[in-house]
Amino acid sequence: MIGRLNHVAIATADVRKASGIYRNTLGAKVSEPMPLPEHGVVTVFVELPNTKIELLEPLGANSPIARFLEKNPAGGMHHICYEVDDIYAARDRMKEMGATITGSGEPRIGAHGKPVLFLHPKDFAGTLIELEQA
Repeated sequence: MIGRLNHVAIATADVRKASGIYRNTLGAKVSEPMPLPEHGVVTVFVELPNTKIELLEPLGANSPIARFLEKNPAGGMHHICYEVDDIYAARDRMKEMGATITGSGEPRIGAHGKPVLFLHPKDFAGTLIELEQA
């Protein structure tokens, strides 16, 4: 069911500082910061030959990244995103298998302008999973 790895997301208190590390130290191509108020984050994408790294900074006190950073002040891996051919079929299969879909269970538009949903870490070896329509 899952397709290719789309990205690994890393929470950070400062996307500009983290971007500089990827750009200047590692020589990566890095996007400009993009605020996504509907998700409560500022996001930056680091382009790699085979996937992307998404850097996430909290946008507002109610940001899920702000809560993550309260528990993990140094930042760290927040989630892994896999592509799926059909987000609704994937959602329905996950429900059938007993997986917990976070939020309302309805896909929302993500940072790439495509429908996404998140699967609770308790059902996936402690890792938050994002599914994105390919």
